[in-house]
Amino acid sequence: MEETHAFLDRFYMSRIGIRVLIGQYLSLRQQPVESYIGLICLKTSPYEIVKRAIDDAAFMCTRKYGDAPEVIITGRLDLTFPYVPTHLHYIMLELLKNSMRATVDWHGIDADYPPIKVVIADGKENEDVVIKVSDEGGGIPRSNMKRIWSYLFTTADPAIQEGMVAFNENVDHSIDSPLAGLGYGLPISRSYARYFGGDLSLMSMEGHGTDAFVYLTRLGNSREPLPI
Repeated sequence: MEETHAFLDRFYMSRIGIRVLIGQYLSLRQQPVESYIGLICLKTSPYEIVKRAIDDAAFMCTRKYGDAPEVIITGRLDLTFPYVPTHLHYIMLELLKNSMRATVDWHGIDADYPPIKVVIADGKENEDVVIKVSDEGGGIPRSNMKRIWSYLFTTADPAIQEGMVAFNENVDHSIDSPLAGLGYGLPISRSYARYFGGDLSLMSMEGHGTDAFVYLTRLGNSREPLPI
């Protein structure tokens, strides 16, 4: 199984690299867009991207449960840095979807949900831009912590995976995908973060909630992590 997971990590990392190269080439052949060099936005705003991800995740959560928890954003709301906005949106949407689903499932439908908290951290001496997503959705059992990075592992209804195992970017990157259940959201989000030298990690307290940390490097000095 470990060999399978290692193969999938290499496969998806290569796939991300190919998509970036093709997307960058095609974007550079189009009319220039202010503050963009191809796919890269020189003034990517984590705050604006998180807000869009909140709207998308809340729509998907409301579609399934009829309601969605509030999300509070704090920290460096004025921060901008060079990055690929679509990559960051994918990562944040996955984390917020997971947090909203966990919160609703843990507290029950029509409950008074505790807010999900997003903190954007950065400083002049910081190596990374770090975004933390904290929820009070009951946490993850310690026995499942290693399995959350496995492809197709999910705590949602396994029936959701039927007929949707194949990676379909037209569904996976849109609000038409299910709120949860496909199983590859977290490992692919980590691959997106790692592609430019960042990372994604989770800390969980079973019976309380989960903290997710997204580490993002400012583009400019990162080397592509070519799979071996």
